[in-house]
Amino acid sequence: MIETRFLTKTYKDLVAVNKLNLKIEKGDVYGFIGPNGAGKTTTMKILATLMRPTSGRAYVCGLSVEGQARHIRHKIGYMPDFFGVYDDMSVVEYLEFFASFYRITGARRKQVVSDVLALTDLEYKRNALIDSLSRGMQQRLGLARVLLHDPEVLLLDEPASGLDPRARIEIRELLKELKAMGKTILISSHILVELATLCNKVGIIERGQLLYSGPITEILAKVKRHGILHLRVSGEQARAVSVLSGHPRVHKASLEGELVEVELAAGVDDIGFISELLVKNDLPLTLLKEEDVDLEDAFMRVTKGLVA
Repeated sequence: MIETRFLTKTYKDLVAVNKLNLKIEKGDVYGFIGPNGAGKTTTMKILATLMRPTSGRAYVCGLSVEGQARHIRHKIGYMPDFFGVYDDMSVVEYLEFFASFYRITGARRKQVVSDVLALTDLEYKRNALIDSLSRGMQQRLGLARVLLHDPEVLLLDEPASGLDPRARIEIRELLKELKAMGKTILISSHILVELATLCNKVGIIERGQLLYSGPITEILAKVKRHGILHLRVSGEQARAVSVLSGHPRVHKASLEGELVEVELAAGVDDIGFISELLVKNDLPLTLLKEEDVDLEDAFMRVTKGLVA
């Protein structure tokens, strides 16, 4: 559905996107993550046919962004981080206005507008002025607008930006519905915990370069450190660190928050000695687990905080 080949965008001496090779299949929900200025928005604007690449190729639904932009626009829904609204319009007037651009007319227009209002849970606000809507409701209205023509592909740039926790949850649930409908979604966000619950694949971009692209499960497995354990004891955690540090099968032990982090010595797989050692020193074990990693851990370990 989406493919780029050595996609590059430069502004004089600034390389915003650097030979990006990206592939997103039909039905994927692809999380696009990276520091501010990494090239996410620039990539999305190129895919949305709002910006021309300096070099390379980009395709959406098999169509080239150069030469077939008009056809692509009928197949995509692009929602920027901040989008303009007409404050003096009502919600239904706003949606009917944009439906007319897609040449949706008559009874069909009214039905389409009603359908997207129902999907985004804005039916009860249909006659409200846009100026009276909260930031969260305006974001849902933005999603309703890009869904009017039933696009195959959604390009969503920070859809939960600036929202309070409740509004973020509502947007997340709406995106889950769109995922269930089979939409192909490219979404950028800094809220990595929520991306992990939505996406089946992620791309990590930094300084315009794609550092990783693939399944979330694969990146988590790659960044997980072998031989790292976290434990808690009934007693003084600092003393547990001291006891464990002196054992030949332990490379290093340290206190990390409320837990003790243990790095086993090279070649050590049997961890049975840990509980025996701690009990012997009057430090009964209450928790022992392998290191947990999440998308935030993966992001921090793959990137170095660089920007274009």
